[in-house]
Amino acid sequence: MIKNVISLVLLIVSVGLSFSHGWNSYTYKKNPESLKMMSQLGLAEWTMPVFGICAVLVGLLLLIPKTFFSGNLLNALSVVFIMALALHAGNYKMALIEIPFLAIPLILIWIKYPFIK
Repeated sequence: MIKNVISLVLLIVSVGLSFSHGWNSYTYKKNPESLKMMSQLGLAEWTMPVFGICAVLVGLLLLIPKTFFSGNLLNALSVVFIMALALHAGNYKMALIEIPFLAIPLILIWIKYPFIK
């Protein structure tokens, strides 16, 4: 029972973050911090909508039980990609901040979808 509650809370947080990141990827021009982070990581401006599509796709995949693993795998890979870009740019603080966000999909993979027995 407790495992299902923890899984449900983490699932809600993960889906919410995915949709939030997807939306923010489309409205990045209104947020100067996003532009600063994007330039620090060495990303071109055209990559932001691509990340937005991927983030929304991950959020949708997490909601479907049969694609739950794939969604978490893509989520973890995207976090590792951001961490790698941050380390390459010499921004160690950003890479360290991403560690809890890497832990969420890995924990979800471990404890599985909350409503499947």
